[in-house]
Amino acid sequence: MSPPHALPGEPLLDSPPLTLFPGLLGELAATRLLMQLDQALAWQRPSLRLYGREHPIPRRQLWMGDQDARYHYSGRDFLPEPWHPSVKALRDRVVSALANAGTRARFNSVLLNRYAGGEERMGWHSDDEPELGPDPLIAAVSLGSERPLRFRWKDRSNEAFNVWLPHDSLLVMGAGVQDRLQHALLPRRLPGLRISLTFRLVNPTASPA
Repeated sequence: MSPPHALPGEPLLDSPPLTLFPGLLGELAATRLLMQLDQALAWQRPSLRLYGREHPIPRRQLWMGDQDARYHYSGRDFLPEPWHPSVKALRDRVVSALANAGTRARFNSVLLNRYAGGEERMGWHSDDEPELGPDPLIAAVSLGSERPLRFRWKDRSNEAFNVWLPHDSLLVMGAGVQDRLQHALLPRRLPGLRISLTFRLVNPTASPA
């Protein structure tokens, strides 16, 4: 990867802070990374327990990170796969880009989601599990087909809105976003492969035993 450079961020919300940075890697490098991750990773389709029943998730995913970065949601523990060198390099690139934008961040894990097409999705949720702490900073890299991430306010104080996530973009959800908003990747009639990587800092001591 080429040396990190300062990215022009597009503020979407001031409070809580939500910012979109286009052009993280450059289009050619981002496309090469998309193809590499699609082919090289052992993608999984786990089942999650909802309302007492097991359901396979409507996408493929992989939890990756430091050895002690356990993650628990929907009644299931996820143990991290070791860092893939390209994903670890991307993490470092994200940290550098944020530092150049005036934000210090550290990430010890990442959730990768693979959407084969517009029919694959992720439902409404907040990344507010206890092991992420009270005000987590989540940095989400989007590769491949552009799709909108839908946001809604938990208290319904404002209208829901879309954030379109183009290829090679970085969406930064700052302190308070998970507390006040939910987000979802809803099904759309949009073709094409999309891979998202949401980098986060897990506190292992806060994970359920």
